[in-house]
Amino acid sequence: MRHIYSCPLRWSDMDAFGHVNNVVFLRYLEEARIDFMFRLAPGDGSPSFSGGSVVARHEIDYVRPLVHRHEPVTIESWVTKIGAASLTIAYEIKDPDVTYVRASTVVVPFDLEAQRPRRISAEERSFLEEYMDDGMQGRAAAA
Repeated sequence: MRHIYSCPLRWSDMDAFGHVNNVVFLRYLEEARIDFMFRLAPGDGSPSFSGGSVVARHEIDYVRPLVHRHEPVTIESWVTKIGAASLTIAYEIKDPDVTYVRASTVVVPFDLEAQRPRRISAEERSFLEEYMDDGMQGRAAAA
């Protein structure tokens, strides 16, 4: 299963060449990641992911330029790896017939009070496993 996020484009996202600036794609990924990870947490009173997390790594492949338009772009997210104290989220920023970006992020759950990384809880692991697809990253990179 993939998490689907509809991301609006802003005029200020453009660079001098009329394309979405490469740094702005990181913001798009962040918006989708936060929307995905907080599906489990605070609304239902769950403490999962509410304690914080940090990004340990980003990888981005820019496939095609994206230009400003009024329609939002779709960001699909899924989990490719779950470790004891980290997870990897893969993404595609796309329209139905065009992929603009393929990316991945290593996220580390973080204990804000203790100021150190923490392990993934059983509840978090169960949630993440619903979005697990370790084969999609390889297929996406090969396409």
